[in-house]
Amino acid sequence: MQTLTLEPLTRAAFEPFGDVIELDGAQHFPINGGTTERFHDLARVDIGVDSGGRPLINVFRGQPRAQPVEISMMERHPLGSQAFLPLGVVSYLVVVAPAGEFDASKLRAFFTRGWQGVNYGRGVWHHPLIVLDDAADFIVVDRGGKEANCEETYLSESLRLIEGDLVCPSAA
Repeated sequence: MQTLTLEPLTRAAFEPFGDVIELDGAQHFPINGGTTERFHDLARVDIGVDSGGRPLINVFRGQPRAQPVEISMMERHPLGSQAFLPLGVVSYLVVVAPAGEFDASKLRAFFTRGWQGVNYGRGVWHHPLIVLDDAADFIVVDRGGKEANCEETYLSESLRLIEGDLVCPSAA
């Protein structure tokens, strides 16, 4: 079985796939008479308004995956982006490949720092939610509409994620 090495989730490393949603380095300013700090424009939400899309706000409850984690299927949303924001400190992994025709040789895997969110760009291939420890809730912002917006593909050979025992560094 082939392996895929985990790397830290950073804005620069994830930029070809979408946005990392985090407060470090974000534009921010006080509002409401100085009682609130606004962290502004953290992700580019794409709901395909021109094709009848509308925003959806959901809660997904991810269940812990068996370890070691094996990747055998990927999905994408060709009509809009999809953002995941953990509700609390969560150990989870992100596996992506560029938009377009699926190419398993371009897969990349990231570990989050527990409180980071991601926004997958339109058409970016990604693995469904990979929660490691306990069940965890995520706010998910994506596209609603009449058209089907999820495509799946299966790898010819599963890949195993490796990085020690898969405990996310700096999750706390």
